Amino acid sequence: MGSYLETERLVLRRFTERDLGELVELDSDPVVMRYLTGGRPTPLEEIRDVVLPFWLAYYERGEELGFWAAVEKTTGRFVGWFHFRPRPDGPSAGVELGYRLRRDAWGRGYATEGSRALLRKGFTELGVERVYAETMAVNTGSRRVMEKAGLRYIRTFHQDWPERIPGDEHGDVEYALTRAEWLAQG
Repeated sequence: MGSYLETERLVLRRFTERDLGELVELDSDPVVMRYLTGGRPTPLEEIRDVVLPFWLAYYERGEELGFWAAVEKTTGRFVGWFHFRPRPDGPSAGVELGYRLRRDAWGRGYATEGSRALLRKGFTELGVERVYAETMAVNTGSRRVMEKAGLRYIRTFHQDWPERIPGDEHGDVEYALTRAEWLAQG
């Protein structure tokens, strides 16, 4: 993975162990975590011992896909993260796009901007043929980002989660975009 990617207002860079505090703070906001854990924060130990090492392993393997810290260009402030990674069951199903931003960065177009930059990189440099993203059906903010980035609704599906989250009875949605569709969008 290239060490960083620039957009108009963001720098997407590799994570380091120094980002632990920012990640703990991000995952401590119950509103940010609402559609992920029902608002429960991710414990520091889990981020330090499981999450961050998993993310850093992408760089150690030399993979072009993985996790990106999002930083405002003008302030250098951490605003969240993106992932652009192959499915656990193999790359043939496509590359998953995801994002998590600080609440005070919502509504500023950062999620769309970062997503579009990763789509462009994937389709023009990395040979990606299909990108997909998933969220809870009731997460209208995330669904809007997917649509603005150019992905289209594919399906609603239901999966078993270890914990119930308000709204999960409506299921999850998948959005996707193929390289051919992206090229046709011009």
